Amino acid sequence: MSKIFIRERGQVGKGEGLPRFAVVAVEGSGLKFFQQHLRKSEIDEIAKSVNAEVVFLSRGTGEDAGEGSGGGKRKKRAARPKRVTK
Repeated sequence: MSKIFIRERGQVGKGEGLPRFAVVAVEGSGLKFFQQHLRKSEIDEIAKSVNAEVVFLSRGTGEDAGEGSGGGKRKKRAARPKRVTK
């Protein structure tokens, strides 16, 4: 049986109109996802169609959980010195 591993996204809350779940991995199927963020109903429909099990991954409980320390590509800009106009 195939498995679809998903987790809840951190930046999206209930009722915001945006997909709340992110596909993390797929095991044992030739299934290919073209959209990374999906709604629960979409995931359930896909899993039913390909006879797969949906596995929910926890967000973690480490000391850095939820603090935005995921090591993303974006870095904060250093403050630029203000220009002095004459």
